[in-house]
Amino acid sequence: MTDIKNNHLTGQCPLCEHMGITFYKSKKQHFYACNNCLGIYVRHDLRPSKSVEKARYEEHNNDVEDKRYQNFVQPIVNEVINNQEAQQSGLDYGAGTGPVISNILHQKGYNIELFDPFFHPHSKALSKKYDYIICCEVVEHFYKPYTEFEKLRKLLKPGGKVYIMTDIYNDSIDFKKWYYKNDITHVFIYRKETLKWIKENINFINLKIENRLIVFSA
Repeated sequence: MTDIKNNHLTGQCPLCEHMGITFYKSKKQHFYACNNCLGIYVRHDLRPSKSVEKARYEEHNNDVEDKRYQNFVQPIVNEVINNQEAQQSGLDYGAGTGPVISNILHQKGYNIELFDPFFHPHSKALSKKYDYIICCEVVEHFYKPYTEFEKLRKLLKPGGKVYIMTDIYNDSIDFKKWYYKNDITHVFIYRKETLKWIKENINFINLKIENRLIVFSA
């Protein structure tokens, strides 16, 4: 692990635009850490092209009937059920090839639209306001996280919520051995402090963090 304090400033953070420093570097990877929002991000020129990114997502092949993946997303499903009414409007943002969460909630009578820039590029879905938005294993793929979170905030009705699942980094994790960094499409990693920065700077009212589950409230 690189000692952050002893490194020279390099690389601009795609979230807060402050300068970052080398955090981890290998033959194929180079991550910076921001001194301001504490986000961890891939060096810009090492991020995959859109065609490579799409091909990687197609490998995921999420089967909506896969019980293991249904169990994996259950925390976010439960959070939606416990906080949203079925008749309210929802958006699955970054739904991917197999929108498992939306499928589960549809079966329970929930009203959810899909958007994904590669697999569900329905621009009309981004012209509406929603009571809640789901982003499951999506935010770590954001090349422009500030722009994306600002967009999500604007898509919410007053009192709306964004339900997120992603793996959060903390200093007890050995980044060199951490599985989450190995996916080439995971270009921005969050710490709890990063999420708090987003709450304060993109005007969310509340933030809830429970393990991999994150909820921003408008």
